[in-house]
Amino acid sequence: MDSAQNQATSAIEARLAELGLALPAVAAPVAAYVPAVVSGNHVYTSGQLPFIDGKLTATGKVGAEGVSPEEAKALAATCAINALAAVKSVIGNLDRVTRIVKVVGFVSSDLSFTGQPGVINGASELLGEVFGEKGVHSRSAVGVAVLPLDSPVEVELIAEFE
Repeated sequence: MDSAQNQATSAIEARLAELGLALPAVAAPVAAYVPAVVSGNHVYTSGQLPFIDGKLTATGKVGAEGVSPEEAKALAATCAINALAAVKSVIGNLDRVTRIVKVVGFVSSDLSFTGQPGVINGASELLGEVFGEKGVHSRSAVGVAVLPLDSPVEVELIAEFE
């Protein structure tokens, strides 16, 4: 991280720092898309994988003998942080966010696994801790057969801003 990224430049980034977190550099797209798009006063992020320093720290399916639900929940929080970095990249300052409107989470699931909502709680809980009441959102948590790069989770969000 460069020195500008090490400094809390907004109240939201200061809150992340209080939680022991920092916004990463925006993850480079792995296909033909951009990380986030502004339409009106909303930011729509692309699906964010749980990259840390440009790498996935876990791969595979959640449940059975794959990735544990607890590990997947932490990975979903990482996806949310990456989504916030994408939001900041297009609006400049996360203090401009007035509401997290919607979160959509995908969980690469073993056939017997039905705990997708608990996994995506990792993203939802993090957004609540960071944004308080502005972080309360609608949500979908979906089990899928496989995700890009064999990621266990993927999260996208819609944020309203002024």
